[in-house]
Amino acid sequence: MRVLTPEFSAAREASGSLLAILASLAALGTLATNILLPSLPKIASSFDVPTSATGSIMSAFFATFALGQLFVGPLSDRYGRRPAIVAGLAIFAAGSIVCAVALTLSTLVVGRIIQAIGVCASSVLSRAIARDLFSGNELGRVLSFIMVAMAAAPGFSPLLGGGLDYAFGWRATFVSVALFGLLLGPAYAFYVGETHHAARVRLDPAAIVRGYVSLLHDRRFIVPAASVSMVIGGLFAVFTVTPAILVDGLGFTPLTLSLFYAGTVFIVFGAGFAAPRLARSAGLAAVTSYGLIIASTGCVVMAMFALVGFRNFASYLLPIIVFLFGMGLVNPLGTALTLSPFGDRAGFASALLGFMQMAAAAIAIVATTILPFSPFLALSLVLAMLTTAAFLVFFARA
Repeated sequence: MRVLTPEFSAAREASGSLLAILASLAALGTLATNILLPSLPKIASSFDVPTSATGSIMSAFFATFALGQLFVGPLSDRYGRRPAIVAGLAIFAAGSIVCAVALTLSTLVVGRIIQAIGVCASSVLSRAIARDLFSGNELGRVLSFIMVAMAAAPGFSPLLGGGLDYAFGWRATFVSVALFGLLLGPAYAFYVGETHHAARVRLDPAAIVRGYVSLLHDRRFIVPAASVSMVIGGLFAVFTVTPAILVDGLGFTPLTLSLFYAGTVFIVFGAGFAAPRLARSAGLAAVTSYGLIIASTGCVVMAMFALVGFRNFASYLLPIIVFLFGMGLVNPLGTALTLSPFGDRAGFASALLGFMQMAAAAIAIVATTILPFSPFLALSLVLAMLTTAAFLVFFARA
């Protein structure tokens, strides 16, 4: 096993293996969720339940995922990243196998909960490990690479899931993610190992609560964290509501919808590769602010289109492209700003950031579904409000 000492850390900037492993850890949770989307009708048919009932396997996963992050961060700050990652991947693989052999929907929900308990460690700690090893613009570069992987997972995983479902049945999707988790564990142990060499924090309920409260009262954390979370909440709303807009409203097929998702990934790719280059010349805060301006502009334009009745594909696609590019700048660089001051508490900070992002996503998704408007108008209004609020919060930080 390789242990990353500060000396090694300074020499490994070009390590493709390290970046690939961190990206895989970050993307695993999204992969495990979105790969199922094409299979939901067949899962419902297998258990003789309505398709709407399969929503429980998604909501149970996200609820567990959000809450689990709050525990994983402090545990990793106390005992180290390696035990949490390895144990988490083993739990994730076990939950995936439970899902693969489930004979009832309730058993499948239990398997999904076990999956989420395991995978929340990889999501939180991919960011914490990056903060252990990098800082400043270099942290922004690494987080950009991680963000690109996280964007690719929801874009391409439905295509992968659909192919596996067609060839082998829906249970094959769970087997595939279990194998991925089992392979990722040894790769992490060999190429990365333990990275948390700071003083270990106390682990007791009062200390954990104080740790989170102190972060919430620290403007260096809460301002960029709130801005990033609102933008990410908008992104989850886009993924959730887009099928209703394109399939129900504009007649897209499931295949063309999957291709749309895959195509939008390239916008995020471009932003992810541009973000660290721009940050080196202008700084993390400046480029984050540019990203917020771009994202909010796209969303406000989309809301204007929806309000005046322009609701065709072009009036949806063009603003979404602008939003995604801005989001692609904000997510990695805003995350770098959030975590950089807290190297000794990277697990705490990453966990709280992850929880805030999931909370923002839940609020955004609920808002778009309960507003008494068409999906296009509801989404555009929610996106415009979220990105404008993120912009105002960030610019009021001084």
